[in-house]
Amino acid sequence: MKSFKLLTINRTQKRQSHFSYVNTEFASAAGSRTVSRTICEFLLMVLFLSTITGCEKKSPTEMRDVHWDRDMCVRCKMVVSDRHHAVQVINTVNGRSYMYDDIGCVVLWFDDEKIDWAPKAKIWITDIKTGKWIDARTALYDTHNITPMAYGFGAHENNSTIKVGEEIIDFTEVSKRIFEIEENKNRKAY
Repeated sequence: MKSFKLLTINRTQKRQSHFSYVNTEFASAAGSRTVSRTICEFLLMVLFLSTITGCEKKSPTEMRDVHWDRDMCVRCKMVVSDRHHAVQVINTVNGRSYMYDDIGCVVLWFDDEKIDWAPKAKIWITDIKTGKWIDARTALYDTHNITPMAYGFGAHENNSTIKVGEEIIDFTEVSKRIFEIEENKNRKAY
């Protein structure tokens, strides 16, 4: 503000040109120091805030961001796009996450790859009715659904969303039946 007033005064009073030159230089030098100091303070604040939020570690069992229609199933390599059958597995040892398009791919991947941390893995699956992420090990499953890999198991947070008369099974039974389905597929192929 001072430099603006000095310039206004200097233009109206032409006879004090030397004085105005000195004042203008002083004002612009002071102004540039203020601007550079403000920029430095701003950059330091941004750096400080980014370190606070950047150092925030996720829990080893916490869901990771899902990139629908871009993430690929680890086992079958299909794009994960069905928001009612998607599964995310978290390795609780190192925090790495893995995406799947069907619960069948998870069970078979654990077996195919001999995953030693499978019993400790946190498995999240989407509820077939709401799309909400729920714990796959405590979820209830019905057996007559159209799923991405045709295993047919739909996860439910509780039995209130399962049709009356439908068979209700747990994660252990789902795993067992997936192996049976695979065994039957392989027998038919020969």
